[in-house]
Amino acid sequence: MAEQDCIFCKIVDKELPSDIVYEDDEILAFKDVNPVAPIHILIIPKKHIPTLTDMGQEDAELIGRIHLAAGKIAESLGVYDRGFRLVNNCKDEGGQVVYHLHFHFLAGKKFKGVG
Repeated sequence: MAEQDCIFCKIVDKELPSDIVYEDDEILAFKDVNPVAPIHILIIPKKHIPTLTDMGQEDAELIGRIHLAAGKIAESLGVYDRGFRLVNNCKDEGGQVVYHLHFHFLAGKKFKGVG
């Protein structure tokens, strides 16, 4: 179910252009227009879910499929063996800008650890 003013829903509905790198029945992945890494892909569910905390039990398998899609994207981009980072920003203090659940797939350089 698309939200009328959601930019990612408009991308899912093909109302706005994007450089798609992966798509299946439930997931869409496309290049970020403001990349922060040599490879910066946004992976989103086609279903509008505003934040990670808005997920319901019925969405649990979808998150697993998003992670599987990340592996497929890594293979297709040639970074599967080198590694990548998958990040979700949740709400204002977590840095979320677009309120449609999404994961940043970052690759193409060595990242510093966070812990």
